Amino acid sequence: MDNMDSNGNVVGRFAPSPSGRMHLGNVFTALISWLSVRSRGGKWVLRIEDLDPQRSRQEYARQIEDDLRWLGLDWDEGGIDNMGDNGPYMQSRRDSFYLDALGRLNDLRLTYRCHCTRADIMATQAPHESDGRVVYHGTCRPCAEPPFDSHSDGSGATRLYVPDEDFVFTDRVFGEHSVNLTRHCGDFVVRRADGAWAYQLAVVVDDALMGVTEVVRGCDLLLSTAQQLYLYRLLGYEAPRFAHLPLVSNAAGQRLSKRDQSMSMDALRQKYSPEELIGKIASMAHIIDRYEPCTAKSLIGVFDWHNVPAKESIII
Repeated sequence: MDNMDSNGNVVGRFAPSPSGRMHLGNVFTALISWLSVRSRGGKWVLRIEDLDPQRSRQEYARQIEDDLRWLGLDWDEGGIDNMGDNGPYMQSRRDSFYLDALGRLNDLRLTYRCHCTRADIMATQAPHESDGRVVYHGTCRPCAEPPFDSHSDGSGATRLYVPDEDFVFTDRVFGEHSVNLTRHCGDFVVRRADGAWAYQLAVVVDDALMGVTEVVRGCDLLLSTAQQLYLYRLLGYEAPRFAHLPLVSNAAGQRLSKRDQSMSMDALRQKYSPEELIGKIASMAHIIDRYEPCTAKSLIGVFDWHNVPAKESIII
């Protein structure tokens, strides 16, 4: 246990997307986040990240809540119907907060409209950028450096200028990282052309306004931390501590997705009891030395971040 977090002021969160039934990887993240908070007497927030109206479904959100209750993972704040002090807790109902944040970025004259398609951007990629990353080289940027006279009024996506600067942060699991946003992603979208809010902006605004002090999530989001730290700085928010976890992969080494029906909560609840499933995850995460059925509550006293493996994937 980390003594410097023992004051009970920690606020963690679990923020699933209601685009399908949770799978084992989602539950892995939820359990670690929950244990980290509960082991220090903190508060756990449940937020539903339903930014994508095409894929998000209310019934999936309710299934998420039911699955968490079945696992014994309770939350102190949030959920579908709870307004609470920092609600609402569904991103589709938080438009006013994102509009306010975008207005503040516009006032800094760091935003501009972009009409580039993904194909346009891919056509500008250098050979060394063939690892799957898409780096925007400022095609629609009004001038080389801000302030920009043309900000986010009008059509197209809204992009945020990034400085040629290294953002250094220490992840709780993977240690120190340094990311240069100009080389990593370039100016990034904060609002899409169709009006939908970009994940990077929404997650920063929500975590800040909900008082989140600790973000636990999969290591596929590790490098996006730099974009979020930049937004925290621009918006005047205090950044949380980040902890990124190994991704759960199948025997072929492929990361689990909601298409893997055999590892969905529907299938897992038919195959395991809550105690059996919690024990399976706890042994995967090295919380316990060997597999045995147990409750989530029984693991609170033995949870230790130092035991969580710092590797990109865990094979089930």
